[in-house]
Amino acid sequence: MAYSVFDLFKIGIGPSSSHTVGPMVAGGRFIDELKEAGQFDAVARVTARLHGSLAFTGKGHASDVAVLLGLSGQKPDTIDPADVSGIVEYIRSNGVIKLDGVKEILFTEPTDLVFDYEKPLPAHSNGMCLYAYDADGNQLRRSVYYSIGGGFVANEEEMSGDRVIPVPEVAIPYDYSTADELLRMSETSGKTFSEMVFSNECAWASPQEVREGLDRIWNTMRDCMERGMQAEGKLPGELNVRRRAKRLQQDLDADVGRNSALPHECMDWISLWAIAVNEENASGGKIVTAPTNGAAGVIPAVIRYYEEMCPGADKVGIHDFLLTAAAVGILIKMNASISGAEAGCQGEVGSACAMAAGGLAAALGGTNKQVENAAEIGLEHHLRMT
Repeated sequence: MAYSVFDLFKIGIGPSSSHTVGPMVAGGRFIDELKEAGQFDAVARVTARLHGSLAFTGKGHASDVAVLLGLSGQKPDTIDPADVSGIVEYIRSNGVIKLDGVKEILFTEPTDLVFDYEKPLPAHSNGMCLYAYDADGNQLRRSVYYSIGGGFVANEEEMSGDRVIPVPEVAIPYDYSTADELLRMSETSGKTFSEMVFSNECAWASPQEVREGLDRIWNTMRDCMERGMQAEGKLPGELNVRRRAKRLQQDLDADVGRNSALPHECMDWISLWAIAVNEENASGGKIVTAPTNGAAGVIPAVIRYYEEMCPGADKVGIHDFLLTAAAVGILIKMNASISGAEAGCQGEVGSACAMAAGGLAAALGGTNKQVENAAEIGLEHHLRMT
């Protein structure tokens, strides 16, 4: 198993894991590489070129903003979305950028950050090149990065290797790569999927740290829903799309307590919670990739259904949900793709549906075979979304 639960569920900002979070991570990674090579102090100019899908859809997904933030030392999981406009405005108004927040150099965005609509880079449709130069114009470093979905970023060497994401060389008790292997391990060990994934996570962190990490993921998801249901106005962009979540919540709240409620009305609430997350993502708010930003509303909405509408729901069940959902997402990531650029909407929404179906089955006490079957059905129903 090449990935952690916290690789699949990453805290970041909208509107896109591939086009916003990925370029932001790449910018930060470039700064780290300059420091590791002892080149940071000599940098007098930095430029970026976005290729392929990053170029053609980058403006709408704030890829340019993401690069500026990453080079400025901002991290997707710690930045306050309210600070974004101020950081970017400072760069654009003054023609300078503070690398890693400490080293100010000249930066002319029209020439130093280019959307290259010509030939895409060879390894993936979401490619970008970053360059650093000294005061004499000599190139200090050139790095190529690919944003491969879900906020994952790989360089040229990683893209050509067996694993595009480097992982710590730590032995884990349940190393699986297919659902059949996972099922066989569960029969041998007598453990649930969530118990096996939790054991794997404890090879990298303490049990308490893993539980706290799961709580942080769910709290971020829940906060995102709440913000989405309180916000009003139009979403960013030229389409003048109005937010709907607050009005939908008001309509549903007005029906609470009436005797005419029907069993299927829970679906209206699930839809509301998913829409609230999607609108926060579109506005550049703080969300959790699940497994991408484009599909980030599905899993939080289903977890909230479990929490608020399923008798006996508790924190342990939410942990089991997230751990099991991650097991499903890891299998998809390893054997197919969670990237919309590679696999279409099935790669994002289909993966999220499969993860949510498996997670809910686990939280409700389903057997491992039932969990696997639920996830399989969820993915199958999205096969034409490619």
